[in-house]
Amino acid sequence: MADWDVKKLRILRTLQELGTVTATAEALHMTPSAVSQQLTGLAKQLGVTLLEAHGRRVRLTDAAQLVLRHAEAVFAQLERADAELLDYLQGEAGQVRVGAFSTAIPALVVPAVQELRRTHPGLSVAVREAEAEAAYELLAEGSVDLALSLAAHAPTPRDPKFSRVQLLADPLDVALPAGHPLAAEPGLRLADLAGEPWIFGSSGPWSQITTTACESAGFVPEQAHAAADWGAILSMVAAGMGVALVPRMAMAAGTVSRTERGGSGVALRVLHADQPRRHVVAAARRGSEGAPGLARVLAALRQAADQSQGEAHIR
Repeated sequence: MADWDVKKLRILRTLQELGTVTATAEALHMTPSAVSQQLTGLAKQLGVTLLEAHGRRVRLTDAAQLVLRHAEAVFAQLERADAELLDYLQGEAGQVRVGAFSTAIPALVVPAVQELRRTHPGLSVAVREAEAEAAYELLAEGSVDLALSLAAHAPTPRDPKFSRVQLLADPLDVALPAGHPLAAEPGLRLADLAGEPWIFGSSGPWSQITTTACESAGFVPEQAHAAADWGAILSMVAAGMGVALVPRMAMAAGTVSRTERGGSGVALRVLHADQPRRHVVAAARRGSEGAPGLARVLAALRQAADQSQGEAHIR
């Protein structure tokens, strides 16, 4: 039987993810030579060639891909073992580290933490703000136990390293200057705003979400101004500088105050006919979702999401 070394298998998986020995060494706080030595040792233990030269880089052989397919099952089983051990050792106590993007914190994470303080006071939740895409990087490297992200910027549901849970579909409303001719237009559609100047981020999730929503409505938005902060975006809308899509979750959770949204200078309109949405997901490393603390945090997040979704339907 081959000698399956879990530490070396993790190094091989990291190399598969990052593509170079140098990047793998940096991620694992090792030297490149140590990474190469460990992988050479693993190849000898398994009796197969794991790497082959590809220009100035290396790539994984078919044998290495086969090894990793089985290794993912091993990693998941070890996560489940950790979860059961945690249940045995800690029961109701322990800490769950959550990485979440900015608008998800007041809308979902804070209500979940408040509920857990009431029902499971021994369970601690440590929150770390991270961009939607970066939350998965933190999860993969073990810096957080649970990541809240957007489906558009998450690994696919088939990714063997993660388990994903759909939390909610967050409606996007349109913000117009209060005196805009379409601010009171009945049956307003996104396509009605095709000729307007738009305000959204120059890059990142919100840029992609805005452009995708507009393209689905049949036009490419003309970006007049770039900003990532909701207060800045809505201040520009109030000043008549353009229009913008805003997540209802950010508005409902109080992320943006009335002053920041330009007081009465902004008209928020629901696009009933072609309501765009962004999908919020939670993810954990596969096998770890059975940990009692993590499962309770997920349940509290689902409850917060259901409540938020219910409030969105009332509008």
